[in-house]
Amino acid sequence: MRHGFANKKLNRTSEHRKALLKNMLNSLIKYEQIKTTLPKAKFLKPQADKIITLGKKETLQTTKMLVSKLQDIKLANKVKKTLSKRYQNRTGGYTRIIKAGFRYGDNAPMAIIEFVDRDVEAKRADKPKKDITKETPKIEEKKQATA
Repeated sequence: MRHGFANKKLNRTSEHRKALLKNMLNSLIKYEQIKTTLPKAKFLKPQADKIITLGKKETLQTTKMLVSKLQDIKLANKVKKTLSKRYQNRTGGYTRIIKAGFRYGDNAPMAIIEFVDRDVEAKRADKPKKDITKETPKIEEKKQATA
C-alpha cells in the first residue's frame, strides 16, 4: 500500500528532485511559460501556486522564505512586486497545464505550464533587443570593402 507518500519521485534522488523543482520554478517565474513533460508539470503546479500565495503576504519573513526557496533575489522581487499584484483578487489557480502532444524521441507526454493572464513579453526575457542603428554601418562597411 502507498499510504503517506506525499509526491512523485520522478525517478530521481531527493537532491536531484529538489534542484529540478527549484530550477523549474525559477524558469516559470522568469519566462511565465515553460514546456516540460506532463508529470513534471503536475509536480510543479502546486509549488508554483504556493510561491505566488506566499508572495502576496507583505512581510519580511515571506520575502526571506521566497529568497530561500528560489535562491534568486531578482525573481523573488518579481514575485513580490509583479505577480502578487497581478493575482491580488484571485484566491488560487495561478497556473494552468496545457497538454502539448508527445515528444519525438521517447514519446513522453509533453505539457506547457504557464501563468494565467501571463505577460507575453516575458518569454523573451534573455533575448537582446536588436538595435537597427548598429547593424546598418556594418552593411555599409562591407559594401565599401568589396568595392
